[in-house]
Amino acid sequence: MEELVQNKITGEILDYRIEVHRNLGPGLLESTYEICLLKEFELRGIKAEAQIKLPIFYKNCVLDQNYIIDILVEDEFILELKSVEAILPIYKS
Repeated sequence: MEELVQNKITGEILDYRIEVHRNLGPGLLESTYEICLLKEFELRGIKAEAQIKLPIFYKNCVLDQNYIIDILVEDEFILELKSVEAILPIYKS
């Protein structure tokens, strides 16, 4: 995906996240923000999918557990949602 398109989508993701938070306010479960953010993407014609399972590979083995992406936008951007009072360093990765 070319850089200009990536920057546009990244900006839109940030805008939609703010829009959802502005409408709902703080203190709700991540699942509530997730479903509303998905609706925001849908209303604006952006492809977004929730709870996408990815296999976990370790030492050439596929493990029985999956990594689950909260939201995948345009098959390119992974969103990991957090509903916390403060952002701790562990969340910044």
